[in-house]
Amino acid sequence: MSIQWYPGHMTKARKVLAESLPSQDVVIEVLDARLPGACSNPVLSELRARKPCIKVLTKADLADPELTEAWVSHYQNAEIPIIETANGFLPAGTVRAIAIRQDRGADVRARIFALCKELAPRSEANKRSVRVMIVGVPNVGKSTLVNTLMNRKVAKVGDVPAVTKSKQVVSVGNGILLADNPGLLWPKIENEQDGLRLAFAGSIPDTAIDLETIALWGAAWILGRYGDTLLQRYKLESLPESPSALIDEIGRRRGALRAGGVIDRHKASEALIRDFRSGTLGRITLQAPPSKR
Repeated sequence: MSIQWYPGHMTKARKVLAESLPSQDVVIEVLDARLPGACSNPVLSELRARKPCIKVLTKADLADPELTEAWVSHYQNAEIPIIETANGFLPAGTVRAIAIRQDRGADVRARIFALCKELAPRSEANKRSVRVMIVGVPNVGKSTLVNTLMNRKVAKVGDVPAVTKSKQVVSVGNGILLADNPGLLWPKIENEQDGLRLAFAGSIPDTAIDLETIALWGAAWILGRYGDTLLQRYKLESLPESPSALIDEIGRRRGALRAGGVIDRHKASEALIRDFRSGTLGRITLQAPPSKR
C-alpha cells in the first residue's frame, strides 16, 4: 500500500524550496525523534545537495532515549553519500545531528547557533549573516523550533500537519537569518511501514488513511516493544493477545461503546493515537536505526 497525500500548497513549497536553497548556507532538517528515518524526506536530501545539514531530532522527551542516542550516532557517523549534480558526481554536504527538548530553549539556541557558525564560518572581511533554512515534513516541530530560536512566538504552531502555508524569513540576531518553510512530503510514499509511522505520529492527516488501520499498526508496534507502558496507562492485568484485542480493551476501559455494548473501534483507535502523540503513553520510538534492527 503506497500513500499519497500531496496537497497543492506542497507543489508550490517544493518550487520555493528549490529556488531558495542555492542562496542558503546551512540547512536544518527537523525530524521527529520518534521516527527519524520515516520523516527524512528524500526530496529534501536531493534539493539540499552539498549544503551542510544539521539534523535536529525534536520531541526527544517523548522518544525512547536509547534509540534517540542511536539515531544521533547513526547520522553523525554515516558515510557522506555521493550525489549526482549539474557539476557531476560530488559528495553531499557535511551532516551534524542533535536531539533536543523544546522546553530547554537556551540550550537549544546555544547548540544550534554554534553548529550553524561552525558549518558556515565567516571571516573578518565577510560579516554577512549566516543564512539558515529550516525544512522538514509536516508536524515535526519546525515552527516550534523557529519560536525557540527566536525566543518569542513568530511562527504559528499546531498539532496537525500543514499549519505553515508559506515561507517565513526572520532574523534571530547573533548573525543568523532563519527561513521557515511549509512542511513538505514527497508525492508518493512507497514504503508502507514508513507511511503508517508518519500517519500514527500525525504527519499525514487522519483523513488520508483509515483511523483503525493506523491504530492497529501502532498497537502492534507498541505491544511488541513497549508492553509495560500499555499495562501502566490502561491499568491492564496482562497484555492482550493481539493488536485488535488491545483496541477493544482500550474501548472498554474508555467507555467507547455503542448501543448494546459494542466497542466503538473508531473512538478506541482515536484514544490510542492521541495517547501516543501527546506522550501520555510514555517514551516510545517507532523505528530503530539500521545498526539496531
